[in-house]
Amino acid sequence: MSNSAAIERLKNQFQDRCVTTDAMREQYSQNEAHHTPVRPDAILFPESTDEVRQIIEVCRDTQCPVTAYGAGTSLEGHIVPVRGGISLDMGRMKGILAVNQEDMDAVVQPGVTRRQLNEDLRATGLFFPVDPGADASIGGMAATRASGTNAVRYGTMRECVLACEAVLADGRVIRAGSRSRKSAAGYDLCKLLVGSEGTLGIMTELTVKLFGQPEAVSSAVCGFQTLEGAVQAVIETIQMGMPVARIEFLDELQLRAVNAYSKMDIPERPTLFLEFHGSENSVAEQAERFGEIASEHGGLGFDWATREEDRNRLWRARHDAYYGVKAMWPGKRGYITDSCVPISKLAEAIRETKAEIEASGLIAPMVGHVGDGNFHLAIMIDPDDPDEMKAAERLSHSIAERSLRLGGTVTGEHGVGLGKIKYMEAEHGAAYGVMAEIKRVFDPQNILNPGKLISLN
Repeated sequence: MSNSAAIERLKNQFQDRCVTTDAMREQYSQNEAHHTPVRPDAILFPESTDEVRQIIEVCRDTQCPVTAYGAGTSLEGHIVPVRGGISLDMGRMKGILAVNQEDMDAVVQPGVTRRQLNEDLRATGLFFPVDPGADASIGGMAATRASGTNAVRYGTMRECVLACEAVLADGRVIRAGSRSRKSAAGYDLCKLLVGSEGTLGIMTELTVKLFGQPEAVSSAVCGFQTLEGAVQAVIETIQMGMPVARIEFLDELQLRAVNAYSKMDIPERPTLFLEFHGSENSVAEQAERFGEIASEHGGLGFDWATREEDRNRLWRARHDAYYGVKAMWPGKRGYITDSCVPISKLAEAIRETKAEIEASGLIAPMVGHVGDGNFHLAIMIDPDDPDEMKAAERLSHSIAERSLRLGGTVTGEHGVGLGKIKYMEAEHGAAYGVMAEIKRVFDPQNILNPGKLISLN
């Protein structure tokens, strides 16, 4: 069967919610990073689980590929429809179906964004903590097992998704998990779907864990004399078990872009952005103890932000770091990569990476969720310069190999997609073959986001 057969049937069924214009197909051909665009044959906009089921059944019958699309903010090519077919935009499924305050959970559709959810929760005294930076959709965050600045204290999507509803490749609708905080009842299919990048099923409803808004919050910026000092301060903080809520690293080059884009005036040196949550007393104690650690490693004092508007401005600047980089080097495109290593190996990983960047001559600002050993590079390249592309590929490859050598992973939070699939066998060994077997059981025709995460013929 052909993709055109599926699209003809879906156009008859969904009419103006099946879009095939060139402009829309171009929009859905790419993500935020450097991956080669590929146009879908059509974009579908479902509004319910049953409509997702109907679409999947047509695609099953015609062997038409389906690539789920959230907010379009992924960085490893997850949403690039490499075999054409359908881009399934979940943006119209954005209902907050239930907020269970006593149980501290919420039931949402996949198109709900994290900001939308937290705005809805504002009056409840609860919040959803997973914060990857971009205003990503909850469904996309679950599919890629996202994390972000708060993960060091509150965990990632792996910990924060309690249950989900999903449409499988054969059209079956299943529910996995429950609202209970633990279970010993069978295989954990919910956790299997979380992080599967849309290759095993399309999630159409999610139950997520909520947390109480802290009594007191204080944010700070702390510069350091050296990169090594900043990283060592982080390592000591984590090893001491301090419950810091956020601890982010930005190098000098990244801070230059942040200052220009967000109109800040932070001194351009290796810098940590921090946030402390808790009671008034505990926040003060955490800040005092971290100050002692920082001073031992060349910290140059704190710039505090205690008012909500000042904290929001600070963290907005951090979240806009990549947009600042793009604005500072117009015409270049980001070759994005991330690495995650055991916290004891973080200083070694960053030191060696920085040396390689300097030797390569590339522009590669560094940021990191260093509290859990995770750092990111935006290698800025001219997409029309093959030499720069090759140099970026060499640097990214070296970072991936180093991560594995140090006992880490080639991606701490960006996911596999297209960019990291070539490292999966090296990281997982025989377990990668087991993943392929699972994919074949769930999706024997390989129609769900083919070409990502798992290599199938």
